[in-house]
Amino acid sequence: MSEAPEDVRALAEARHRARQARDFASADELRDRIRRAGFDVHDTPSGWQLTPRGPEAPGEAEPVYARSEDVPSVLERPPSFDGPTVQWVIQGWAEDARRSVRSVGRTLSGAFQSIIVDAAGTGTLDWYRGHDEVIHVTTAGGWAMAQNAGLPRAASEVVILVDGSVEFMDDGVGRLREALRDPTVGVTGPFGLVTDDLHEFRESDGPDVDAIEGYVMAFRRELVEQGLRFDEKFKFYRTADIELSFRIKAMGLRATVTPIAVTRHEHRMWANTPEDERARLSKRNFYRFLDAWRGRTDLLVSGGT
Repeated sequence: MSEAPEDVRALAEARHRARQARDFASADELRDRIRRAGFDVHDTPSGWQLTPRGPEAPGEAEPVYARSEDVPSVLERPPSFDGPTVQWVIQGWAEDARRSVRSVGRTLSGAFQSIIVDAAGTGTLDWYRGHDEVIHVTTAGGWAMAQNAGLPRAASEVVILVDGSVEFMDDGVGRLREALRDPTVGVTGPFGLVTDDLHEFRESDGPDVDAIEGYVMAFRRELVEQGLRFDEKFKFYRTADIELSFRIKAMGLRATVTPIAVTRHEHRMWANTPEDERARLSKRNFYRFLDAWRGRTDLLVSGGT
């Protein structure tokens, strides 16, 4: 897999066994030893790979994208990863994403492609080395642009967007994949919303709902191939998930609740945004949603009655 020294290859193999055993603390320690030996270890569908670290030359730093469409796409290729693609956007508080990533690794029965979109300028994200990839975008782009930047990198049939505040307690990712085997389901997740008039939304256990909240949101990659994206005018996260759900429902597909066990920790972006600013941004986003979908009560579970 690499021309690395035998002792480094042995460390990589030991790390692989530790990950299979869900011993992620040992795997992280082995990864750090590999790095100190001058190599990075990467997980791929065919196994681990080692690449020399070497000094970073001027001009070879990882690119920072100002536009989501500039991120190189793999969507023209068939899905190449057996497990799901799981994506996190970091707008600060990288430790939350780290907890969430590890919870998926700890509970998922099988491998997954992990994508981190760094929209906070957090730098190298050393703890993430050895996972699949990190994409850096400008902080000014906003939440929706950051999500869109990661979508073209999805190499699996199923894409799952996860907020850093969410910690998986069981193999919920596997159940989300299973729910999407139903071709009538377009988007699914554990937290659903319904409305009777497009103005007031309330939580619902489903199974059919009008929108899936962005804490955990799963859909098939084929929708991304067909052009599904978030409206990048949603720089703040609020209501962007509802708007995307309506885009999917307008394709003739259902939004459904898939019950899974997760812990929702404090949502740092909400908690650290001043109350008056939260209200202003949330109101602006909701009006943007209404401008796009006003009158489309035909998409509602209730039919608008």
